[in-house]
Amino acid sequence: MSENGAQRLMGWMSCLSDPTRLRLLHLLTEHELGVAELCDVLQLPQSTVSRHLKVLADREWVHSRHRGTANLYCVRNKDLAPGAKKLWALAFEQAGPWPTFEQDHLRLDEILTRRRANTFFAGAAPRWQSLRGEHYGYSFTQSALAALLPAGTRLVDLGCGDGEMAAVLGDAACKVVGVDRSLEMLTAAEARTVNHDNVRLLHGDLVALPLPSDTFDAALMMLALTYLEEPHTALCEMTRVLRPGGRVVIVTLLRHDREDSRHEMGQLWPGFDPDELETMITKPGLKDVRVRALRPAPGATGPVLLLATAKK
Repeated sequence: MSENGAQRLMGWMSCLSDPTRLRLLHLLTEHELGVAELCDVLQLPQSTVSRHLKVLADREWVHSRHRGTANLYCVRNKDLAPGAKKLWALAFEQAGPWPTFEQDHLRLDEILTRRRANTFFAGAAPRWQSLRGEHYGYSFTQSALAALLPAGTRLVDLGCGDGEMAAVLGDAACKVVGVDRSLEMLTAAEARTVNHDNVRLLHGDLVALPLPSDTFDAALMMLALTYLEEPHTALCEMTRVLRPGGRVVIVTLLRHDREDSRHEMGQLWPGFDPDELETMITKPGLKDVRVRALRPAPGATGPVLLLATAKK
């Protein structure tokens, strides 16, 4: 054995001769822990724990990394010298079912339970929606839901407006036709869907759709029903262009008495009662009609919305 080799061996053995360092190594072989956590487990002051950690770090038993303002320590077995690994295995074997190890593990389990509970989300929960929106926007949830549609679904977006939903649905590789009677809205929709070869936009009235019958797998009407002079006729047209078994999704307003809101938004109808809307949707021959009020979005100032689904 060389002189350097003998010195390293004596250094390793010196580290393992102290019970506190044995306890530290036992904990840090299984978990990455901070000084405060190690103090809680070992029931020792920070100065004592830090002193022993420095000895272990100097002999390359433990490694540390920064996380925020704290240092986390662990034993990286792959970085231990072969001789150190053999010594540690021997020390661990000889320690056997040491009651102190068991006590340490019981305290550690409690600390790890608290750590899991004290996650980022515990503090972020009250502001998660706004925080997530600030960082990632809001459209990705629609894109994720649209991706659930089978590839090649033929969908018509009635009253497509500026093309927001047409673009989202187009991202899901569906064949989308958007129809709107506002040329200005269609211009905005064209800009939004310019990179979607599977989206087609048409100028037309929802009460006389420029589309063949029995064509689409699904029909969507978002916030358009209150703008129509003849909503019953529009629902008949929606039903006509659907293939048998095709599905309908309608979002519109729950009936309200807020004339200021209706005039501000340029709507002809003050929304619909749920039973009224269900009857309107059933008349053209749609079935399995379900209508429910949606929870108001945080910060939304307009009337409550209704969601209706049905199939042909």
